[in-house]
Parts: sequence; structure tokens; C-alpha cells
Amino acid sequence: MYICVNRTTVKLAILTDGIFPFVIGGMQKHSFYLAKCLALQGVEVTLVHCVTQGKIPSDEDVRKAMELPTDVPLEVIGFKFPKAGWLPGHYVKENYAYSIEIFQALKERWNSFDFIYAKGFSAWHLINRKKKGMKLPPIGVKFHGYEMFQPAPSFRVKMEHYLLRGPVKFSNDHADYIFSYGGKISSLVNKEFKMTPNKLVEIPTGIESSWCLDDLPKEINDKRTFLFIGRFERRKGVEELNEVLQSLDADMAFDFHFIGPIPPSKHIKDARITYHGKMMEKEKIQHVMEQCDILVTPSHSEGMPNVIMEGMARGLAVIATDVGAVAAQVGNENGWLIQPTSVDALRNAMIESLTCAPETLLSKRQGALKKVKDHFTWEEVAKETLLKIEALV
Repeated sequence: MYICVNRTTVKLAILTDGIFPFVIGGMQKHSFYLAKCLALQGVEVTLVHCVTQGKIPSDEDVRKAMELPTDVPLEVIGFKFPKAGWLPGHYVKENYAYSIEIFQALKERWNSFDFIYAKGFSAWHLINRKKKGMKLPPIGVKFHGYEMFQPAPSFRVKMEHYLLRGPVKFSNDHADYIFSYGGKISSLVNKEFKMTPNKLVEIPTGIESSWCLDDLPKEINDKRTFLFIGRFERRKGVEELNEVLQSLDADMAFDFHFIGPIPPSKHIKDARITYHGKMMEKEKIQHVMEQCDILVTPSHSEGMPNVIMEGMARGLAVIATDVGAVAAQVGNENGWLIQPTSVDALRNAMIESLTCAPETLLSKRQGALKKVKDHFTWEEVAKETLLKIEALV
């Protein structure tokens, strides 16, 4: 349960490329909880967000989704994300147009804020104006996983990454601060961008404490049960996962659940595998998780995946690739951290998790729940974020 602390003097603009549940994605969930929890910490938050389709949610819609008490102030400014056609580079053009719309909407108010926390390209035009001499508060940017600087899973994605690198580099080079999840993300940031002392601010992502089980059952399922949650996107590693699943012996006992819009052409005809499709309701996702032992996230690139936090909070051991800041989430105490893009490494981890002693798996599941409770609840992440922003301003 949240308790709103004494109000601070910090006035914060949070610029986003959408918030959950109105836009789906890990970045959007992060934006949602960051704004919600900082508002509950007493920060005067102005939240800027957008939708790609449908009508713009009202302030009341956003507050209802966040379950904010009426006495917690939150200003919400919504936009329809601009469209620039389908030609190569359209996404870059759309993002710059969106950053201009944000700049214009708050043109007379920028200096009323103590700090500007910007997701993705949302502060692109603002940073450009600051570079040209406009007096503005400190601007911190967050691009989460920096996938455009990580290995691409295909030639097409590699070309898309090249189109994004220049604009991302501009925003990071000229921002006052860069927010990072840590781990390999921080190493990448230090390598790719112009850095000054104290420019890098490391803060993990989090999970609402309401996601966390009080405790785990003392017995493991008779049959090992796995779970994948995610979009069908090449970097999520579904192809490698399918290759492994199709290679496992037909007499090997396990169940595997997929949550997410996996196209029928990628479904495997196997009685051990269940496809739930797109699932939005928290309670339904948790119900499926409660039937499972092990979360599998074989991504080629990531930041610090929310889905791993959610799985750990429900007491799932985790098989995950060592990308982004995943090593801060997954280790021997709660799962198996493996080499990315390797079918052999994924197969070996799944076989080990299938054949390990029940006590070993139970220990890893307990380790996952303990780790997320100790380090990754949003209440604690929001406190850490506020303390660091207060220090910066």
C-alpha cells in the first residue's frame, strides 16, 4: 500500500513516448510507474504522453489507471503521435515532430521545472534549443536498452538501427544527464556518447509490490512448466526458442506457455505447448504465472526487462540472455544467465532446468522472489530516483 509522504519542492516534467495501458511496452510501463510513484512521493509531476491510435485519454482516465488518491496532484498533457508516412526514416521524422509539439505545448513554462526527465526522443527539439543557447533546467534522457547500438538480429533491423544512431547520439551527447539501468547499458553509454563526470545516473527499473507473492508453495510442480511473455519481434528470440522446443525429445515431460501475439505461422503443434495470445489483464497473467516454474527470455537485446521483474515477483526462476542490465536481475541464485543468440546455450539451460533436483529449482524460485523484494520494488526505485534528482538540482 502506498503512503504519500510530505510534499517536496521538486517540480518535475516527465516526457514520454506513451504510458501503459494506453500504449503497450516495457518503456511505457516504466513511464507509468515512474510518474505514479514519484507523484505519490510528493513530487509535482507534469506528465507528457502520447497515443498512436484511438482517442487521447483524459486526465481522469490516466488518474484512474494509476489509482491515484484525489489529493495527489498530477498534471497530464496528452498528444496524438504524429504520422509521417511509410518511407525509410519516417519514424525519425515522427519523433522529431513529436518533440516539437512537446516543446511548443510547454514553451512558456520550461523554466518553471526543476528537472526534465525525458524518455526516448521526446526532448530532442528541447535539447537542440538548449544547445543553441536557450536557458533551460537540467535535462536527463533515458533510452532504456539502446538496442540501436546492440547487435541486430537481421539485416533489416541493422539498417533501422543505423537510421536511429545519429539522433540518439545527439540527444545523449547534449543532454545534461543520461539515465542507465547499469550493467552493460552503462558500459555502452560510456563508450558511445560524450561523457562528463557525474553525467551517468544509474537507477534500476522496478515492480509494484502488489505483484509480489507473500511466499512460495513448498512443493514444485510434478511437471516443469515454462513461460514466455512478449511481442513477436525478432530481437525477442522466439525463433531460437522455437528451434529449441522442436529439438527436445517427444518423451520429455514439460509444459510451455506463450503469452503474447505470436502469429499462428510461428505456433508449434505440440500438446505440451499452449498459446494464450495477447493478454492485458494483470490477474490473468498472474494466474498463468502461478502454473509455471521458469520464465524464459532469450532476447538478443534488452534494457532491464519488466517481464523479468514480474516473473521474479511471482516466484519464477529465470532463463535469460546476458544483454543490457539483465545480469543485475538474473544470476545463479535465481536462474540461468546465458549467451545471447545461442541456440545451444538456450537448449542446455532448458535441459538443466528440466533435470535439476526439485530442491534446486525451489531454491532458485525463492531466490527470485527475495531478490525482487529486496532491490526492485517501485516504491524503492522511486525513492532512489527522487534522491538522485534532488542531488542533481
